Amino acid sequence: MSTDYIVVGAGSAGSIVAARLSEDSGANVVVLEAGGTDRTTICRKPGMLSLIHQVPQIKEKFDWGLYCNPREESHNRKIPYPRGKVVGGSGAINGMVFVRGNKKNFDDWAEDGAPGWSYDDVLPYFKKMETFEDDASGVRGTSGPMKVTRAKDVSPVSDAFRHAVAEWNQTGLNDDYNGEKQEGGALFQLNQADGVRQSSSECFLQPALSRPNLRLEMRAELTELLFEGTRCVGVKYEQGGETHTLRAEKEVILCAGAVHTPKILMLAGIGPANHLREHGITCRADLPVGQNLHDHLFLPIVFVAPNGGHRGTAGHFFGGMLSEYLFGGGWFGRSVFEAIGFVKTDPSEPIANMQLHSLPWSYPAPNRDAPGIPEVDTRPALTVQPSLIYPKSRGELLLTSADPKAPPHIDPHFLEDPYDMDFLVKGAEITREILRGPAIAQEIALELEPGPAYESPERMRAEIPNRIGTIYHPVGTCRMGVDERAVVDIELRVRGIEGLRIVDASVMPTVTGGNTNAPTMMIAEKAAAMIRGS
Repeated sequence: MSTDYIVVGAGSAGSIVAARLSEDSGANVVVLEAGGTDRTTICRKPGMLSLIHQVPQIKEKFDWGLYCNPREESHNRKIPYPRGKVVGGSGAINGMVFVRGNKKNFDDWAEDGAPGWSYDDVLPYFKKMETFEDDASGVRGTSGPMKVTRAKDVSPVSDAFRHAVAEWNQTGLNDDYNGEKQEGGALFQLNQADGVRQSSSECFLQPALSRPNLRLEMRAELTELLFEGTRCVGVKYEQGGETHTLRAEKEVILCAGAVHTPKILMLAGIGPANHLREHGITCRADLPVGQNLHDHLFLPIVFVAPNGGHRGTAGHFFGGMLSEYLFGGGWFGRSVFEAIGFVKTDPSEPIANMQLHSLPWSYPAPNRDAPGIPEVDTRPALTVQPSLIYPKSRGELLLTSADPKAPPHIDPHFLEDPYDMDFLVKGAEITREILRGPAIAQEIALELEPGPAYESPERMRAEIPNRIGTIYHPVGTCRMGVDERAVVDIELRVRGIEGLRIVDASVMPTVTGGNTNAPTMMIAEKAAAMIRGS
């Protein structure tokens, strides 16, 4: 059996690539997805987010169940590393936060060996994919498949928080952090609308499946890339207990994400030769696959806030669910995220270097590594998460076995570079300063976690390894560029291999300043245009 294009992974990037390529009626496209359908209330209803991540019986249906390798810098914790195992990928289980990143991020890509990926180059593709609710600046999309909306009906404490951020950094409120400037306090922008998650599957892939030239194969787990010489000509995959072979007449396009794409490559003999040799794998192309792994970290700081509006109780949760289904328009139909801040930790910084996530709920503490439902304080609260968006630490992703079913070795080297620890200590100080400001002080009763015992920088520094979490934004493991650090060229073709392209967050040279789902989808839009020659 053959097709023109095989897209491996129906996640944030793969859904867009497949939908765009199938717009050409003469191109046949098959999408292979290891997970099952996202056409469920669990994935489509925004309020279900906490169930996906906190209820083990639900989590195991939609998540690969991966963990980071324990390291001394993070107290040898096995930090969970959620990755979506479902149509829509991680975009079907994330917080729906829509952040393009800073303009400088993309200009830096171009200057560091990825010409054609500057902000001016990528802006048309950001615009192409979205319908934003307004566009005062002219840099937002107004006719794309994905609806992007601002947080609505926010709690009083969230509204006070964005004003407090604006007051602290003296930049004022920012009506559109995805527009001309990023810095300031703002309402979150979210890919959600009318009570439905606006994932790339929802907005791109599902509407395209009516086309006769596009086929989605679910629960189809890739086991092997097939080659003729240096050309990738197809794949083998398992589905329903049977092994299938599928040939690609044009290209195989890996969209399996920054964790699974490098694993697939290394199993196929594309990666560091010495590492492949350790697992008895013959090297086809000696490339730095799996290197340059890095990710965002956050530090949750929880404050009791009488006007937070939400309690971490089963009654409050199921009451919200019932209200949404009976009347609609309630909090259960929206993401938990309401207000956001981008600030400079020092005036000398060229751009905002810290993102402040906030949510009007109490956050599990001190960590949630263990399986099971975490304990949450039931008082109304505001959680602020100062986030390290430009980490210096660089890690790696390696094979643990030549068996395709074996999980990979994931080691982002969290906190290895002293800068990252210093940054989070400073982030905690700034967060507390903001929360003492006049705009929000009356909304805050006390700091719950870590609490007054950790006010000093020394105590905070000792406690941070026990409290950090990943924001689930791994990137960089198949870096694009033009030198020996690169796995793919600037058109995302694997170096030294024909017929094989990578389109996902693994190609990012450096992580963007903010949540990575939007730039990953932009990469897919741009890649599809390059493949089609448009």
